[in-house]
Formats: sequence, C-alpha cells, structure tokens
Amino acid sequence: MMTYKEERLLDVSKQFQIYGEIQHAEPCKIGHINETYTATYNQGGVLVRYIHQRINTGVFQKPQDVMDNVARVTRHLRQKLVVADEDDITRKALVIIPTHSGKSYYRNHSGECWRTFVFIENAQTFETVQSPEQAYEAAFAFGRFQCLLADLPGKRLAETIPDFHNTRKRFIALQDAVRADTRNRAKEAASEIAFALKQEPIVDVLLDALKRGEVPERITHNDTKFNNVMLDNATGKALAVVDLDTVMPGLVHYDFGDMVRTTTSPTAEDELDLSKVRMQMPMFKALARGYIEAASPFLKKKEKSFIAFAGKLITYTIGIRFLTDFLQGDTYFRVHRPHHNLDRCRAQFKLVESIVKHEDAMQKYVDSL
Repeated sequence: MMTYKEERLLDVSKQFQIYGEIQHAEPCKIGHINETYTATYNQGGVLVRYIHQRINTGVFQKPQDVMDNVARVTRHLRQKLVVADEDDITRKALVIIPTHSGKSYYRNHSGECWRTFVFIENAQTFETVQSPEQAYEAAFAFGRFQCLLADLPGKRLAETIPDFHNTRKRFIALQDAVRADTRNRAKEAASEIAFALKQEPIVDVLLDALKRGEVPERITHNDTKFNNVMLDNATGKALAVVDLDTVMPGLVHYDFGDMVRTTTSPTAEDELDLSKVRMQMPMFKALARGYIEAASPFLKKKEKSFIAFAGKLITYTIGIRFLTDFLQGDTYFRVHRPHHNLDRCRAQFKLVESIVKHEDAMQKYVDSL
C-alpha cells in the first residue's frame, strides 16, 4: 500500500460532490487489494465521514467495468429497499458519491482511479466470526444480496476478473506450475500436490451442471468473507454487504462455499496447527439457515442440492490457488513469512478433509430447511 500523503488525498477530495472542508483522513484496513481511507469533512459544523478508495488497477484492469457494475448494483439494491419500505437505506446499500462531472470514479493525471462512498456509521466488520448468531447474520445478508439482485435489468454484468472461480482453469494452472517448477519448490509441496491432483473428479461438477442447464448463472458477490458484511453496533444485525468489486455473473455456490470456507473453522486461513482446523456443524447450520431463509424466494431445488458440496469445492479451489502461487514464487497473494502460501494451502486442504467427513450430514440439514 502506498504511504498516505495528505496533499495527495486533498486533491482527490476536491474531485467529488462533497460539500465542506476535509478535516482529517486516515488509512483504513479494509481488504488487501485497494488503498482505502476514512476521511472526515466539516459540513456546516457537522462532521461527516466518507470512504476514499484507490482502485487497484493491477488486479482490476478495467476500472470502468468495475464501477459500472457497482453503480448498477447499488442503484438496484436501493430501489428494491425503497419498494420494500425499508428504513435506514443509506446504511443497507453502499452510496457512491459522484465526481463533479457525474462519473462514478476519478482518474488523475498519474492514471490512478479513485472512488468515494458514504461511510456507514455505527457499524463494524469482524475478521473472524464470533458466534453462530453472527454466522447466521452474514449468510442472511449474502443470501438477501443475491435475492435482491436476481431481477437486475439490463445487460449481463461485466466479469471484472474472468474465470475467478473456474476450478478447471485453476486446476490446469496448478498442473502447469508443477511441471514448470520455476522456483524448485515442488519437492517441498509433494504431499499437497498429490492431494490436489487426487481431487480432480470434483473439479468440473458445478461447471458441468451449469453447462447442462441444471443450475443457472446468477449475480453473485464472489468474495463472501465474513469481514465483507457490516454489522450494526447496537443490534448485531447485518446491515450492508461491502467490497463489491467482484460482483459479477457466477453461481450461488461460489458465495455459499466461500462462506463455509471462511466461517466454519475456528482458525484463520493460514493456521499452522492443523489439528485445530475443522468444520464446525453449529456454524454450518447457522450459515445454511440464514442463507436458505434469505435466498429461498429464487433458489431452485437443484441449486440447493449442491450447497454442502460447494463448501468443499470452493475451499479446495482456494487451496490450489495458494499452492499454485507458492510454486510460482508468491506472485499473487501477499505473504508475511516463508512458506506462507503453502501454510494457507495446507489449512484449506485440512478443512476439505473435515468437510468430506461431514458432507452427508451437511446436505441432509440443508434438505431439511
């Protein structure tokens, strides 16, 4: 992340339709991709906060597509909330502040792309889930997010990162990395490579179901980590889904599967003590209950039949991405120690093994809902 420079952000702040003077700004630790600041403005004696964020154009190479998607999605969400006679709408759907020329983002002379959102007050995110009640809230939020966007009009959303969850292409990339072994690391990861290759029978299950028309393409979030849901400070209830850069066409299973991956184990995704990594049924049941409750108005029976499988597939898919990056020299995911990506891979694969042991019980519970 670039070092914060007040004069640089001062210039950015002048480009957007914000009335008042910027008083203070500080880096905000939201995600690992974009550069984010919380900025405070004096508006007639009232202090109001906004989010200024620089889009990482190395990852999102077509920022116009990203912002077109975000603008369409947030506008539709607000319209649906108004029709539903919801209150507190500005805290339940992100609000984009346009530039003075009416655009959704600003590109400066250096080619940097900046955008601004209204700051959601009296709410917070958590890096890890604290209870089944929180898991339920997150799953309900993502399920409702999909449900509200199921009737989004207009053309198909842009794919901001093509083939983001295409497990077959991730599998091929792993095979290529193993063959090339450019960093001579394949020997260190021999058991992980063997495990990954052995799972090939599950790689095409969802992709084939999509091709056969058994499951439809939906609008999905594609990054359903627990910390992408804002929870109300007072009630603990889910308010808004944030980090919309990867909202694009996908399968509902991608979203639910990543919730299972990031929420059901009591450990972080880079846990070194693998004996602690396990799929917890109470957390899964809370996720399934919240998600199905919110998504049931549009979810098809066949989609529901792959819910438990989704957790296994997406955890495996992220695991082989970590493994591929390790073999290629840690070029994509940010690492903080030697073998960090290999540690992440091992934790994912251990969780896959735990999910396999519980998969029948998981699906039986989903079927009961």
